[in-house]
Amino acid sequence: MTMLCLKAASLLSTKPFYLHSPVARHQLNPFFLSFKPQKPYSAAASRSQIRMSSSSTPPQTIEHIVLFKVKENTDPTQINTMIHSLNRLISLDSVLLLTAGALYRTKSSPIPFTHVLHSRYSSKENLSAYALHPTHVQVVKESVLPICDDIMAVDWVTGDLNGCDSLVPPSGSAIRLTFLKLKEGLGDEVKDEILGVIQGIKDTFGGIDHISCGENFSPARAKGYSIASLAVFRGLSELEAVDSEKELANLEKAKVRDYLESVMVFDYVMSSSSV
Repeated sequence: MTMLCLKAASLLSTKPFYLHSPVARHQLNPFFLSFKPQKPYSAAASRSQIRMSSSSTPPQTIEHIVLFKVKENTDPTQINTMIHSLNRLISLDSVLLLTAGALYRTKSSPIPFTHVLHSRYSSKENLSAYALHPTHVQVVKESVLPICDDIMAVDWVTGDLNGCDSLVPPSGSAIRLTFLKLKEGLGDEVKDEILGVIQGIKDTFGGIDHISCGENFSPARAKGYSIASLAVFRGLSELEAVDSEKELANLEKAKVRDYLESVMVFDYVMSSSSV
């Protein structure tokens, strides 16, 4: 995807539109997993489709986040079709986890996004395979583009997910997404410092199952946001408890505030309701 804002010209273009830009083969750095994927989880959820549930996690995971701004006054049936169609992409072999649905809350964002897709892959190559798959391309063309007037996507490589037991957050988990746009001219040492602060949040606040963070490797689609993180809380009450600890939270923010130009923060909840 070479355009982030969905202008009319983009919608009328005959070129395929991807939620993820294909990755050139020479850019790929595939790695091997220490486990084999399990069979798809049988209880499909309306906003959370899960392909695997394993007691172990791979040494590295590719995170893929897409934010959608659905047009005002869109027919709810069309929105439901988009969400259902996106969630069915869990059937693609390259996908480890995929969840799509409405955002629970926007804490900070210059753009009023309404929906989110989160998926995980074992390699950049598998993410590229997902992006190019004809089923994915069809869903984007028929169900996404006609009702969205803005899309943002961020991808990053995360490590061992802070030792979490599974790639699949339990039903009812509250997820906080944070995207950072850094000031120009900052070097790798500063980025490493920021990522270190994010990784240390799990030890500072209770109720966090795991944190995934990294540097975005798809800058053309991320509106200038280069650092991303995803924190999985056991539930909304644990997430709200962190927000209530304002003094401690402000102390953590102060460690990186001087480096930041802009911050986006979104929350969503893993649902267990059936289709």
